Amino acid sequence: MFFPVKEKLKSGKSGSNRRTRRGKRISVLYLLPSVIGVLLFFVLPFLIVVYYSVVDNPINHEFVFLDNFIMVSHNAAFQQAAKNTMMFSATAVPLAVVLSLLLAMMLESKIPFKSQFRTFFLSPMMVPIASVVLIWQVLFHYNGMMNEVLGWFGVDKIDWLNSSYAQIVIVILFLWKNLGYNMILFMAALSSIPKDILEVAVLESASPYQIFWHIKLRYMSSTILFVTIMSLINSFKVFREIYLLKGDYPYDTMYMLQHFMNNTFGKLDYQKMSAAAIMMAIVMVIIIGILFLTENYFGKDVEG
Repeated sequence: MFFPVKEKLKSGKSGSNRRTRRGKRISVLYLLPSVIGVLLFFVLPFLIVVYYSVVDNPINHEFVFLDNFIMVSHNAAFQQAAKNTMMFSATAVPLAVVLSLLLAMMLESKIPFKSQFRTFFLSPMMVPIASVVLIWQVLFHYNGMMNEVLGWFGVDKIDWLNSSYAQIVIVILFLWKNLGYNMILFMAALSSIPKDILEVAVLESASPYQIFWHIKLRYMSSTILFVTIMSLINSFKVFREIYLLKGDYPYDTMYMLQHFMNNTFGKLDYQKMSAAAIMMAIVMVIIIGILFLTENYFGKDVEG
């Protein structure tokens, strides 16, 4: 008398299992084009770069292991490019994070013309990069507007793009392009902080410094990590602005790793270029790993 019930349960389970398997097959079919695209356009080229970095040339295919990396590390142009890129990132990225956070906190408070300020800082995102470069050429040319302003105060003209000040110009350009986007991310993070926690902190007579350091900063740890990583990646992409300003071989302090790789690729020296790319990737992975560990340490209390 109980067999029909058992049969119904078994048939129900088998039908559910069939639906689950069918759903998995459909999911795999939907994911397949994306997986193939990632393998074809990202994973495969990366493996080819790794292969080129450990062979002598694409014709002989002789395995040389670390010889290419040693040769690149002793290359004067690579050393100059790595030094400039490191100095630029070490200067521009912290400034981009700290200044955008300060702007977000300023716009979070009740100040007049808040929407106008927000629009002003977001406007660089809508300007084409070629127009930005043209503006910077007008501003920082030897006979440009910046030297005209300095002349009013009796300061001699500075050849901004062909002197030790060249990297300062690029840092200002980088900040002008990226502060608005970072600021919006921080404003979203600030607005997502639970209001009741802030109200309790105020009732407990916590100072604004304590509220910022112990509450706001902890809740924004993941956003700070994201903004830092994006700013770091964007700092490695500053090549396009410098290239449009000064071409393949700019002033020494503006010669970045992207210049080295671009010029090496133009000479068809794939081994040197691949070794430099792998070295840069390893450094990026280490830095991002340190950032993740730092965020995990400061954000663990919030997650708990």
